[in-house]
Amino acid sequence: MSRELVLTVLAAGIGSRYGGLKQLDPVGPSGEVILDYSVYDAMRAGFTRVVFVIRHEFETAFRDGILSRYPDRVPVTLAYQALDMLPAGFALPKDRRKPWGTSHAVLCARDAIGDAPFAVINADDFYGAGAYQLLKEFLLDPSNDGRTYALVGYRLRNTLSEHGAVARGVCRVDAAGNLIESEELTAIELLPDGRIQNRNPDGTVRVLSGDEPVSMNFWGFFPSIFEPLEAEFTRFLHKHGHDPKAEYYLPPAITAIIRSGRARCRVLPTSEQWFGVTYREDKPRVVESIRKLVAAGVYPERLWP
Repeated sequence: MSRELVLTVLAAGIGSRYGGLKQLDPVGPSGEVILDYSVYDAMRAGFTRVVFVIRHEFETAFRDGILSRYPDRVPVTLAYQALDMLPAGFALPKDRRKPWGTSHAVLCARDAIGDAPFAVINADDFYGAGAYQLLKEFLLDPSNDGRTYALVGYRLRNTLSEHGAVARGVCRVDAAGNLIESEELTAIELLPDGRIQNRNPDGTVRVLSGDEPVSMNFWGFFPSIFEPLEAEFTRFLHKHGHDPKAEYYLPPAITAIIRSGRARCRVLPTSEQWFGVTYREDKPRVVESIRKLVAAGVYPERLWP
């Protein structure tokens, strides 16, 4: 197995709640987008290559707006998440327009990633420099058996939006720090009085403390993940492939793999502050947060001089 480290950036999402292609929306003082800071932090931590997972229809905008910044700084590869990239025996349903989800996106990057350990992140999430260092140390630990993966865990209260509900993978962890399951809650709200709740699909409400560790889709994997991930995606298609809106996220896929005994997943707690742009109204907060980090000397005024 290669000892290089690959940063895999999931950038194929539609951004429907945000109202546009948020991956290309500037937030930094010199026109940087959120994923510029992700690439910068990953490079500082020791990641040596970047794979962007995009959709074919975004390619021109992505190449012009993003890739032109990186060629002289880090090797970059594009992988494409296409609706018809399915396991043998499956055909694309005629009414399918929505991407298949983050598990499918990782499978679409398999050839581009190769045999290297790799991180997976969202293009529109800011994770903090320390989180990349934490994951780098895990992936390069010589005692790792190659079938123990990692999830960087953030506190729920530090990942919410003031402008609407968010989806989060709420984690249950055993005494050794291993993930037992990650439950995808899709309507978590921060109420005006500071309480946090999830509105379940049946209309009932689940109260949350805010201290729960959550997945922000920041994972560390080895190439051994691809075989069980494809098997779980095949099971998903058998059960939900006819639903034009069903998506297969990484948290339930990894939970299923853990339960089957095919792998373990360590939860790596971080005190780093997450922020992102789920809604367009979130952008001013992100811009201000970046400005403060630049003023504190964490980042230069211009990332790519």
